[in-house]
Amino acid sequence: MSSETNTAPTQLFPLVRHLSYRLTPVLLRTSITPNQITAISLLFGLLCAACFISGNYYAGIIGAILMTASYTFDNCDGEVARTKNMSSEFGAKFDDMADWMVDASFFAALGYGTSLMMNQPFWFWLGCAAAAGAFIDYIVDLFYHAKNEQDEDAKSREEVASESKKPEDTMDWIIYIFHKLSRADFCIIVFILALFNVTWILLPFAAIGAQVYWITDLFEKARGYHT
Repeated sequence: MSSETNTAPTQLFPLVRHLSYRLTPVLLRTSITPNQITAISLLFGLLCAACFISGNYYAGIIGAILMTASYTFDNCDGEVARTKNMSSEFGAKFDDMADWMVDASFFAALGYGTSLMMNQPFWFWLGCAAAAGAFIDYIVDLFYHAKNEQDEDAKSREEVASESKKPEDTMDWIIYIFHKLSRADFCIIVFILALFNVTWILLPFAAIGAQVYWITDLFEKARGYHT
């Protein structure tokens, strides 16, 4: 196992990195492929969404655990791919699609379950708005990745993903914090809120935040593409 591709975390955050760091060596001792790991991550994410549909407290706890598992495996697929030299464009696209499906299904399911629990349908529409924001961000990614593929001198998506780019100015820092720090440990936030049975509080923030996310993502990619 390469120490360069699975180095120990040097910072507390993101917390999920501490989980994937310990799981990756286990996966490397098996014949499992990175795409199969992505499929497992997707399966856990969809099962998580199914748990939140009912609006039941205990189902929500199980759903939060499944989401944490999904995020952990989502971290592992890239680590395994780089260590086994199995990175591919298909794998990167599959990973993007899986991330979108997990996020969108979670918010739609949470909105539906909350609307049932509170008997107020507008919660479902908040969930749909958040899911729509996740879908738009996915389309933005597809658009700019397609543009990137037309550039012969451009790096592959896997090469770009593996690079560590430090923020250069105030706007870069704002985007970095919003996209990297808050996104990486979202599953931990869901788990804590599920313990206190207040996961529904995410819906109004997500309905707005998902739109902010894809807008800032669009701005970030536009800046990077024209640089």
